[in-house]
Amino acid sequence: MDYMKIALEEAKKAYSEDEIPVGAVIVYQNQIIAQAHNLKEKQHCVISHAEMLAIQQASDYFGNWHLNDCEMYVTLEPCMMCSGAIIQSRIKKIIIGARDNRWIGLSDYLNTHIYNYYPEIEFKDFEECQMILKKYFKEKRES
Repeated sequence: MDYMKIALEEAKKAYSEDEIPVGAVIVYQNQIIAQAHNLKEKQHCVISHAEMLAIQQASDYFGNWHLNDCEMYVTLEPCMMCSGAIIQSRIKKIIIGARDNRWIGLSDYLNTHIYNYYPEIEFKDFEECQMILKKYFKEKRES
């Protein structure tokens, strides 16, 4: 199963709701246990990023905040807030569809600080993830 495509479907939901189009999926033993998209505007809540919402769902699934053997597929490199939650939840691996070159993201965060836990990071450079973000922000600038 292509979990990044499912994360992209979540990003498309965010786009259709006029949210920044980011989607996240958390997988445990080849099964999706959480999936979410940005809802910051709709929920009027700064922490309603796709990653944070997916981590909450996965934690509810286990009844525990430890997500040690999970993988997260996310369409955009997580921000500093989400990076902190990823590190704290002990997610095993993060697969990222598009880099964020404007803000400090997970890869920068992990390279510049010392932690007791480091998740594996894989960049997929999934072109569709980048394209939906470019389209969204272009439309915002033009409106």
